[in-house]
Amino acid sequence: MTQMMIDWYAPVGDELVAGVDEVGRGPLCGAVVTAAVILDPLRPIEGLNDSKKLTAARREALFPIIQERALAWCIARAEVEEIDQLNILHATMLAMQRAVAGLSVRPDRVLVDGNRCPILPMPSEPVIKGDSRVPAIAAASILAKVSRDREMQELELLYPGYGIAQHKGYPTPVHLSALRELGATAIHRRSFSPVRDALDSAGLGSGPGFDQIQVGAVRRHAVDTSL
Repeated sequence: MTQMMIDWYAPVGDELVAGVDEVGRGPLCGAVVTAAVILDPLRPIEGLNDSKKLTAARREALFPIIQERALAWCIARAEVEEIDQLNILHATMLAMQRAVAGLSVRPDRVLVDGNRCPILPMPSEPVIKGDSRVPAIAAASILAKVSRDREMQELELLYPGYGIAQHKGYPTPVHLSALRELGATAIHRRSFSPVRDALDSAGLGSGPGFDQIQVGAVRRHAVDTSL
């Protein structure tokens, strides 16, 4: 798909529209990662689509193109502790707020993938299947997906034996088996029932590296719109 996926959500006149998406609500470990993107209508990006419909190689290829051509972008996150304290829904909303707040160019309107929006200081609207309908949301989904997948590769080196690089933290049979055998680590979400079950099981408890770690940081970028 090209940047002309839709027309009824397109910016009106000089309106700046940010697309927002998240990756990582379902996994048993790691942060939930969000991104916000304001695309430049004068610098279209071919091939934008829902990140889940693209190959890993295509996502990686689009990642720097989006960063270079967008008017503004920001990748943000909510950590495991925040997920456990707030629940995954509220932590996701918090991470989305951080992504929008991190944009160096303030959007006039925000379109969020899904059926609900975080509280934002500008008009916002949820878009069902927005990552395959709205170019800016598709771009945000790619930034969030690539960022989180790279982080999972890093965490695989710190926590071997769980298969994190392959399943990205999702509750696959391999991951669930490793939880039963090795226990939960510092990056596992204790508010998720499979992790609680592993912690409560006899002979299982905290796995390696139980001290909380953080990988990655908020990244932001903007191009001067006065040019």
